[in-house]
Parts: sequence; structure tokens; C-alpha cells
Amino acid sequence: MPPYEERKKKRVMSPSPSGGPVLKKAHEISVLCDAEVALIVFSNKGKLHEYATDSSMDKILERYKRYSYAERTLFSNETDPQVDWYLEYGKLKARVDSLQKSQRHLMGEELDSLSIKELQTLEQQLESSLKHIRTTKNQIMLNSIAELQEKA
Repeated sequence: MPPYEERKKKRVMSPSPSGGPVLKKAHEISVLCDAEVALIVFSNKGKLHEYATDSSMDKILERYKRYSYAERTLFSNETDPQVDWYLEYGKLKARVDSLQKSQRHLMGEELDSLSIKELQTLEQQLESSLKHIRTTKNQIMLNSIAELQEKA
């Protein structure tokens, strides 16, 4: 039997430039199981290969963070306050990250990672906000005009 290192070398698969069979399998799993799949692979040389189904990688990772936090909270039998603070910190950090990302999107930054559907939703939110702002502005202007007319 060859030494361990030789057996290990035979099992190592060097990823192709496009990520190759591993990314293809991730896609197949997503189709066959009708599931959201996120795959992150770093090659030995540090090159990043990633795959995400229709929704973006960020959405899947955010969902994973929420799920894992909820699971830790539900199944945590420890009453150690430090553990509670750590879990609360993780929850708040994820929330802050999510809000900062939303703010950047609202400012028109980092839109490349969004799908068409997400961009359309963002556009609708912005149009609704703009309509509300214009309505408020018009009401303030009408109130100002009415006050000026009363003084005259």
C-alpha cells in the first residue's frame, strides 16, 4: 500500500479554470432537488470559484446566517450570559450588515450582484419613496402659501 501522502495526491482534484465538475454538480443538485444552492470553493492556489442558484449568493448566505442563528438560539441550553451576548451580537451584526447593504443599494451602489427581479423591486421602492417625498413637499409648500396668504 502506498504511503498516505501518495494516496492523498491521487485523490486531489485540481479544479479547472471554470470550476468544472463541482460547479456543474451544484447546478444539477439545485435543479434536481428544486433547492437554492450556494457553493464556494477556493483552489490550492487561492482562486475563488462560486456558484449560486437564481437568487444571489448574498441572499443565500444571509438566509443561512438567520437560520443558523435561530437554530443556535432554539437549541442553546446554556444560560451563560456571555453566550447570550455573543448570539445577540451576531444577530445585530447581521442586521447592521443587511441594513448597510440595503442603504448602498438605495444609493445606487453595488447593484451588479442584484438579479433583474431584485432591481425591479428596488426601482419600485425608490419610485414609491419619491412619490411620498413629493407629496410631503407639496403639502408643506401649500401650507406655507396658505400661511403667507393669511398674513397678507
